[in-house]
Amino acid sequence: MERAYRLRTIPPYPFREIAALKAEKIQRGEKLIDFGIGDPDQATPDFVIEAMTEAIREPRTHQYDETGHGYPEYRQAIARHMASRFGVEVDPDTQVQSTIGCKEALVHIEWAYVDPGDIVLVPDPAYSVYKVQATFCGGAAFPMPLREENGFLPDLRAIPKSVAQRAKLLWLNYPNNPTGVLADLTFYEEAVQFARDHDLLLCQDASYVEVYYGEAKPASVLQVPGAADVAIEFHSLSKTFNMTGWRVGFAVGGPQHIEALSRTKSNVDSGTFGAVQLAAAHALDQYAGWAPGLRRMYQQRRDALVAGLRGIGWPVRVPEGAFYLWQRVPQGHTSATFAEELLDKCGVLVVPGGVYGDFGEGYVRMSLTIMAPNPVAAIAEAVERMAELRVTF
Repeated sequence: MERAYRLRTIPPYPFREIAALKAEKIQRGEKLIDFGIGDPDQATPDFVIEAMTEAIREPRTHQYDETGHGYPEYRQAIARHMASRFGVEVDPDTQVQSTIGCKEALVHIEWAYVDPGDIVLVPDPAYSVYKVQATFCGGAAFPMPLREENGFLPDLRAIPKSVAQRAKLLWLNYPNNPTGVLADLTFYEEAVQFARDHDLLLCQDASYVEVYYGEAKPASVLQVPGAADVAIEFHSLSKTFNMTGWRVGFAVGGPQHIEALSRTKSNVDSGTFGAVQLAAAHALDQYAGWAPGLRRMYQQRRDALVAGLRGIGWPVRVPEGAFYLWQRVPQGHTSATFAEELLDKCGVLVVPGGVYGDFGEGYVRMSLTIMAPNPVAAIAEAVERMAELRVTF
């Protein structure tokens, strides 16, 4: 039986393919150093697990969550977190939506707004979900190039007026995957004004907002006055609290946009397990004491990788946020051929930039989430292996 047209028009999910390749190499007994998929390698904090242990004993958590937007305790914790971390006041009853991680919410907001023929403005390079879901909805993704000379920010003024007029959504993602850059409040002000001018919804994927280096804290787009009228922002506990497998996150924004997301979700899923929501509420309340240590750990790894690659003559742009290093490939290579050479000759797994879009070509992404007894030592070993290639940039 032939599959649906929508499935025939999209490529395989790239990280599924990378996971299969990694499993094949490991099965053959090869010792890989994995800079691939960005999945935190540390355990979920004990205080979250203890909260989960208590919550799972509550009989109400074993039933459907019939609130529609999430447990009140979780939504209130989200509102407290947005106020203390960003200075943003949100109504927990109308401006907050519990989500099953971030990915499903990114999908469902497109289903809520995009009709066949609509345009979705998508960064390139970017997480593939934004583009793929536009296709699923019968719309079209219009790429916004993220160029190194522009600081990997999209040039909104370069978008043709005819395209902007047909656009329904504008996607942003800062701190950025895969480039590791931040966006400041001035850029968000420009983006909010662009959304107002063209009557579209600004969608900010803030999955990595708590992974940053230095004194400048990444902003929330909702810090721009009036942004909630035209914006919705997606947060995840996956990266902040090492909870990728727990599948818990949240969306915040204008009531009309939260309601659109909630209405879509109510026809597709039954919400996040209640005990997970209660544990997530406790996690957010412990954020201030937890997050600085997490950032120090990633900064130690970032600094080790940057210093190591520079030491063997590689030109490196230092990541400002997220836990990725976006590395230009050497002369004579494409993203794919360089990733293949690193894997075959060095046993080092990286992600070729081309999987993030046409403008990702010429780069590879290296994640700082390394499954190893001593990740810093593993970084040093990887650099030692890669030094043997003696490549020219």
